[in-house]
Amino acid sequence: MIGEGPPLLMYSPGGLDATIEKWRTQGIYSRVKLLEHLPKQYRCIVFDRRESGTSGGRVEVITWAHYVAQGKGLFEHLGIERAHLMGACMGCCPVAAFAVAYPEMVQSMVLYWPVGGAKYRINYHQRFANHLDHVENHGLAEIAALAISSGKSFGEDPRVGPWAAVIRHDRAFAETFSAQNKEEYKRIVGEMCRALYDRDTAPGAEPEDLMRLDIPALIVPGRDASHATSAARYLEECLPRAEYWDVLPEQQTADAAPARVLQFLRGLT
Repeated sequence: MIGEGPPLLMYSPGGLDATIEKWRTQGIYSRVKLLEHLPKQYRCIVFDRRESGTSGGRVEVITWAHYVAQGKGLFEHLGIERAHLMGACMGCCPVAAFAVAYPEMVQSMVLYWPVGGAKYRINYHQRFANHLDHVENHGLAEIAALAISSGKSFGEDPRVGPWAAVIRHDRAFAETFSAQNKEEYKRIVGEMCRALYDRDTAPGAEPEDLMRLDIPALIVPGRDASHATSAARYLEECLPRAEYWDVLPEQQTADAAPARVLQFLRGLT
């Protein structure tokens, strides 16, 4: 937890390698420096998403609901009944799913560079296919050994798979991972891919559910192969109380971006 004030739960950027550090080191977030500004007025709750950084994990068909459960667990652990939610990159998906599942707990949503678009879906499906191909040809013990020796994430090297971080810091998990049934593992990974990356726009929640939300939302668009502007516009279309910050990424500066997010949050606190 960083700062004082109303609680702001922040789902990190970074795809399936969503660590606290990504708010300071990845792409646009290293430039706009949100964690240098937001904690001055809000209690920012940042965390390594499950299977990321030093968080734990479990080999199962992970869906957006699993990431929601982690956030809700943090609420309960910290005694928080209601808070602002902020998601960045793939973190926007669990924020949307959280709002659908527990609207009474969400004061507002900030959706910064939501992932989505046809290229995004195709890329992730290919990444999972590459991992499964390596599993088929080399086995799970080899996957675990590669994850430990390379130090790379699933995004950097698809061969290591979505559980690479947990394998590296949890010896017992690595041993269990290596010994599991290969065919069952392949089934789990395939279903996980289809569950998370199921559309050519912003995943996370069904449009009909988003349209029923009475929650203010600020949407900040990206513009690249993983963060299609069309995905941000889709969320604007579906969320009845959306504010769309219609600026190009190069205009999202260290002065302008934190100020716009704070302006939105202050109007609701």
